[in-house]
Amino acid sequence: MRELKTIGDYLHQYRVEGRGVREVIQSCLDKSSMFDDKNIWIAKADTSFLEPYFLRLEGCDPASLPLYGVPFAVKDNIDIAGMNTTAGCAEFSYLPSEHAFVVKQLIEAGAIPIGKTNLDQFASGLVGTRSPYGEGINLFNPDYVSGGSSSGSALAVTAGIVPFSLGTDTAGSGRVPAAFGNIVGLKPTRGALSIRGVVPACKSLDCVAIFAQNCEDAGRVYDLCGIVDDEDSFSRSKSCIIPFGGTFRFGVPREEQLEFFGNSAYESLFWESVKKLESLGGIRCEIDFSPFIETAKLLYHGPWIAERYCGIKSFADTQSDAMLDVTRGIILSGAKPSAMDAFEGFYRLSELKKISDRIMDSVDMIMTPTAGTIYRRDEIREQPLALNTNLGYYTNFMNLLDLSACAVPAGFTSEGLPFGVTLAAPAWYEHSLLNVGAKLHAASGYESGLIEPHQPKTVVLAVCGAHMSGLPLNHELTDRGARLVEKSSTAPQYRFFALENFTPPRPGLVQVNEGGGTIEVELWEIPSEEFGSFFSGVPSPLALGSLILADGKVVKGFLCESYAVEGAKEITALGGWRNYLQ
Repeated sequence: MRELKTIGDYLHQYRVEGRGVREVIQSCLDKSSMFDDKNIWIAKADTSFLEPYFLRLEGCDPASLPLYGVPFAVKDNIDIAGMNTTAGCAEFSYLPSEHAFVVKQLIEAGAIPIGKTNLDQFASGLVGTRSPYGEGINLFNPDYVSGGSSSGSALAVTAGIVPFSLGTDTAGSGRVPAAFGNIVGLKPTRGALSIRGVVPACKSLDCVAIFAQNCEDAGRVYDLCGIVDDEDSFSRSKSCIIPFGGTFRFGVPREEQLEFFGNSAYESLFWESVKKLESLGGIRCEIDFSPFIETAKLLYHGPWIAERYCGIKSFADTQSDAMLDVTRGIILSGAKPSAMDAFEGFYRLSELKKISDRIMDSVDMIMTPTAGTIYRRDEIREQPLALNTNLGYYTNFMNLLDLSACAVPAGFTSEGLPFGVTLAAPAWYEHSLLNVGAKLHAASGYESGLIEPHQPKTVVLAVCGAHMSGLPLNHELTDRGARLVEKSSTAPQYRFFALENFTPPRPGLVQVNEGGGTIEVELWEIPSEEFGSFFSGVPSPLALGSLILADGKVVKGFLCESYAVEGAKEITALGGWRNYLQ
């Protein structure tokens, strides 16, 4: 069985290779055992727990469920029925009888939860070291932190044990460990995903986060569990957002407001990412970052710390000695702010949001480092609070200001440590951010997850229309030094349409669960440094995605937004664009 990293990889095993769910999940569990010393899990599912999931799926057509047999991991402050929820504290543990709302949606879509993952106790850190179940171990260098608080959920994806996982993100817990693990971390809009069945950190700010190998999978999971929950008072209905155009404005903090805490390698990588985003059609705009910085300080140095105490007050009042020292100090400090402090904090936040909203209105998005540096685990032990605060410099303000955000991989230092950037926009821009994030990730030339860092030279791209050899737009590849690698075809999971209103004519390729066909493609290698300028010229509704080939390989390629093929002529039966043109 070939390596399984993405959701598409797993679906291919079931729908094309015809493998059984027991065999595939067992391979996943076998791989997990290879990382037992990395403190990824608090509890792993055993065969008796998994049996009902197997029995349910064995009676279903693999094409009938969008996540049929796809394993996923869940941070251990999110409920899975029949598995203890500890929030990283054994004395707090309880056994839920129901799944958290988001977990239920994923299980109904066919996914299988295989365990509860480690975390900073009560989700109270960005480091991954504040757990009685062991410190999270960075898979690229064990001397360094994994990031937290969703340490185990990120590590499970980085290791390739599962293609996606759930974490939480109040202050950056769904983004910092993504950056340190070379994966994607999506922090949805506050209230986009239900928090019913989640142990609260700051309930009014908490978000369920999604970790994945790529932006496409993060978006797929977001859509499946982003359903309004009438029993969650913080759940919100989605707003309709117009996607960014081919040219977009992105804000970058003034140079004197950027903080890298002495990490010159991260600083260089950030400016490289800025140049890549410009090559993708972005127009850089310098912004005043000071209102965002001040907002970030409110989270732990303002009255919102009281909400952490409020969330587990009964336990904190009676069993505080069960907490780690650093966790106890943070949570019990929440008993100090007064009602007057709370109102003053809300007043100042309203002022800062007005200012930051004006800044956000001047651009389509902002881009920052996800974290300005990365620390060794021994450094964190010596300065647990100050260094944790540094890691939140670019993250702590997001939920207070009601922003959506996506953390994407953006390269490696010469020492082989991952670096990531975060794209942020107002509420409900998740898919727009993921679309740009996918292009930026591809432009880096690096694969996601646990890889051997090296400087990539080319990106392999599948084309199925006007960019194929001999067709009108092929020069856009050859002018950039791209070369044809081979002719191939997709797996039979796509429908093909002739799009209207394009000159020259172009097709639209849409992935489907059933009713698809095999479509002819060409695989081209394009120099990494040319990829950005090439993709900046690709118009909406075409977007970068992952294409599954007939042999099961997954490559980057053009996919079409499904709304754009309504009323378009379907040409799937012709098997390719050349056949249609003839």
